[in-house]
Amino acid sequence: MRRILIERARAKRRLRRGGGGERIPLDHVTTASDDPPETVLAIHEALEKLAARDSFKAEVVKMRYFIGLSQDEIARALGVSGPTIRRHWAIARAWLYAEMKTRK
Repeated sequence: MRRILIERARAKRRLRRGGGGERIPLDHVTTASDDPPETVLAIHEALEKLAARDSFKAEVVKMRYFIGLSQDEIARALGVSGPTIRRHWAIARAWLYAEMKTRK
């Protein structure tokens, strides 16, 4: 029984299970974007189209736009170089701009 309890405690403490994470009440969470809800929804829909074409670029946009990470933070999180993220961000941003422009 002791081993079971110890293994369960270790599993809960692991990072992939949220161990080490700080719990923050949702009342104190802010969003990375101050855009109006219509714009956020339009970007979300365009982002779904981008994800169907290139999931990596869509992930970069999510981390940049919705979470507010810098390009270097995204590079570290995804395990790639900074120039790679800058290149993917530039392409994704141009694609999203063209997609949003056609919606209007």
